[in-house]
Amino acid sequence: MSDNPNLDWLMSDLVERSSGVRHAVLLSADGLLMACSQDLHPEEAEHLSAVGSAYRSLSTGTGRHFGLGEVRQTMVELEHAYLLVTEAGPQASLALIVNEDADFGLVAYETNRIVQQAGTHLTSRLRASAGTGSSPAGTR
Repeated sequence: MSDNPNLDWLMSDLVERSSGVRHAVLLSADGLLMACSQDLHPEEAEHLSAVGSAYRSLSTGTGRHFGLGEVRQTMVELEHAYLLVTEAGPQASLALIVNEDADFGLVAYETNRIVQQAGTHLTSRLRASAGTGSSPAGTR
């Protein structure tokens, strides 16, 4: 389980309600695991969070470089599944592993429902600057 069991249930609900979604994690913009579905082993959840962050960063950089706007979703087609990374609020994303035969309309609907339902809970706080021992104003 993640460090935020209050949101783990939300990730598990997304997996249960969306036929074809295998795993779900909520991650901060810098790749820290914020919540995960109950089916994930902690090391797998951390790995999916890091991968989601990497793809989000690459997509964001590409959008900026070519003047294409903000990233909404990144999709990676694998041989037997898809990796989806979706914006989930300020400084947070959802990373999902989805079966190749999933109903993507349903997955998109349930993902958007989770983002709307959880709203401000799907955000990450800025971490304290290195060596200062304090957090930026308004982030506690």
